Amino acid sequence: MAWSRLGLIAGGGDLPVHVAEAAHGDGRLGCVIALDGFADPQRYDQPELCGIAQPGRALKLLAKHQCDAICFAGIVKRPDFSKLKPDMRGVAFLPTAIAAAAKGDDALLRALVGLFEDEGFTVVGVDDIAGELLAPAGVMGRIEPSDGSRADALKAMEIAGLIGTADIGQGAVVANGLVLAVEAQEGTDAMLARVAGLPLEIRGGEDQACGVLAKRPKPDQERRVDLPVVGVSTIQGAAQAGLAGIVVAEGGALILGRQAVIEAADQAGLFLLGLSTDDEAGHG
Repeated sequence: MAWSRLGLIAGGGDLPVHVAEAAHGDGRLGCVIALDGFADPQRYDQPELCGIAQPGRALKLLAKHQCDAICFAGIVKRPDFSKLKPDMRGVAFLPTAIAAAAKGDDALLRALVGLFEDEGFTVVGVDDIAGELLAPAGVMGRIEPSDGSRADALKAMEIAGLIGTADIGQGAVVANGLVLAVEAQEGTDAMLARVAGLPLEIRGGEDQACGVLAKRPKPDQERRVDLPVVGVSTIQGAAQAGLAGIVVAEGGALILGRQAVIEAADQAGLFLLGLSTDDEAGHG
């Protein structure tokens, strides 16, 4: 749907900063609503602060800035619902949110999207604002994956798809065909730190890199929110875990600062691979 003015609802991390810059660049940024406790308001020009349980305030801010579209971007951890301080609109929405959360993160996000769509807003994805962040197909950077690493990449993508079907997470690590970790609520960085603590007999190390991190959207995911992200910190975590590389879904993952990420991967000796759905289907 056509829209003209964007309200960015920003969580933590670098992603919403990239989105704000892209929307500002094409003249369509109406406001940044920085979620209290998650976003760093100092990274934005004249942000509006809003609590995570204050949809009523968010709606008033969007109206104030004449926004007709919104984009959710950034890290927001699942809250402790018992400790929230909702506004009146939040009180009305809370039972819906709690019921959806019991079904999984994707159900919760769909409920949140529905809340704003019911108010007439167009909900757009990060890729609609900053499409240049989407991962391309093929090898990015100088490092080529070995045949063994390609096999690990395909299996890691398969495992990530399986846990995604169950609405668990978006990532998995496989080394020499062995599943070392799957991502749940802890996030990618914590998962990689967990892999780094595993015995060297089953993972790579400084002398012999081994294993692949895969990141992909959950099957049937609400793709306008919560696409998987790879940044420089992901490269650093993968290197510390002794991995040989990272594979992401072509057009289904976001590379934050692609040139910096590729340079970090090259320097660390890691490959970065965008896998098309056709390649993955061929493996199956």
